[in-house]
Amino acid sequence: MYIPTLDAVAVGKVIACFRQAKGISQEVLSGLADIGRSHLSAIERGERKPTLETFYRICNALDTPMSTVARAIEDELEKRE
Repeated sequence: MYIPTLDAVAVGKVIACFRQAKGISQEVLSGLADIGRSHLSAIERGERKPTLETFYRICNALDTPMSTVARAIEDELEKRE
């Protein structure tokens, strides 16, 4: 039985794209989101998956609805299928 899992690399790629589109550094985003820069870096590299709370903080810091970022992640996952 196949149980799908969330691809951490896709999540990180999308978050990094939103951050870069806003023209802000990891240092600035991590400060706005109140998370460690190394934690954000690990998320963007796909080494860690953000918790829902961390995802909320990142989206809030990006001034972007969670649903918008989640849809972009779903789009990225569909490309990989």
